[in-house]
Amino acid sequence: MRALAGIRVLDLSRVLAGPLCAQTLGDLGAEVIKIENVGGGDDTRTMGAAVHGNDTSFFNSVNRNKKSIALDLTTEEGQKIAADLAAECDVVIENFKLGGAAKFGLDYESLKKRNEKLIYCSISGYGREGDFNHRLGYDLVIQGEAGLMFANGDATQEPLRFGIAIVDLVTGHHAAQACLAALFARERTGEGQAIDICLFDSGLALLAYHANNSLWLDQEPPRLGNSNPYVAPYGLFKVSDGYVILAIANDGQFRRLAADVLGAGELNEDDRFKTNQLRAKNKDALHELMQPYLDKLTRAQLCEALVQHKLPGGEVRTVLEALRSAEAASRSMVHTVAHPHAGDVSLIGSPLRLSKSGVEAVNRPPSLGENSREVLTMLDYTDDQIKGLIDKGIVETRS
Repeated sequence: MRALAGIRVLDLSRVLAGPLCAQTLGDLGAEVIKIENVGGGDDTRTMGAAVHGNDTSFFNSVNRNKKSIALDLTTEEGQKIAADLAAECDVVIENFKLGGAAKFGLDYESLKKRNEKLIYCSISGYGREGDFNHRLGYDLVIQGEAGLMFANGDATQEPLRFGIAIVDLVTGHHAAQACLAALFARERTGEGQAIDICLFDSGLALLAYHANNSLWLDQEPPRLGNSNPYVAPYGLFKVSDGYVILAIANDGQFRRLAADVLGAGELNEDDRFKTNQLRAKNKDALHELMQPYLDKLTRAQLCEALVQHKLPGGEVRTVLEALRSAEAASRSMVHTVAHPHAGDVSLIGSPLRLSKSGVEAVNRPPSLGENSREVLTMLDYTDDQIKGLIDKGIVETRS
């Protein structure tokens, strides 16, 4: 049995952080019902490569294992349906702008009157509580304001954003952890609760050791790019057909790298490279002497030798190379699922592994309103009532 079997989640969120939180709960076996606005749906249905209609690769990345109902929440009928669904759910996830949930009667105080055991997870830019709760939160803005861009990249570059929306994604994972903790607490106390997760907090938490070092030393962290000031050779290195990563952490590893992998045993006799501290101090000279040996090797040849001699390192792959790698295949991380109109669609699976509970099979992300009839039937709406809602534009359905 899946860990969250029997748990029902109402996903009122859109874009990345909230949908990722809901998707994670769905992967663990919860039934996830996603409410989207009629006429367009989640913002990400207009982002990324089109799959079919308004199904897109961006939307698909954080909406597997869900059902979709399209509702007009500006109408009383739409608000009633959403509130009725919340009354039947264990968890509600929302990321409305400040006051948006209350405007629709979908705030925690309103919903808990009908469902005292409800776990209500709010995701925002700067928190529901605090002096900055009115500010809009976007990943790029938070990357800048939380110090992440300043700490990222090379010292010669301007501040650099991460290549993915890292704050949004980590916030989604934090929110999922909080929902799981709240569900566990409810098992003990029988009580629901509100959860307040924000992007800014998650951005600061991502600073990790940079934060502690900066506060302790009262100075900014250096921007190191791919290098490390304390370990060498460590970072990005060029070979004949691309780049590799080496992360040689101690003297024994370096001796094996030089003699057994590179065939450059003379480096072990050079007094400048006898210890890690010396190699770090003289890393430019070390890298220059290593380069002719690296030029003779391909990525595959070097990495095969690294594995053989139990040394840490790997290829620097393109995204497609990573997705098509033997490592990805061995962990069954890329799945092919059937789409009713677009043929086979590739999706990333869950990274979670549980020996007894497992995770759900990868189910295709729903088209906008694909499950509207099913969800309304669950609330005991008749066929005629559903048709009336569709005719009035309050509900949308499609396959």
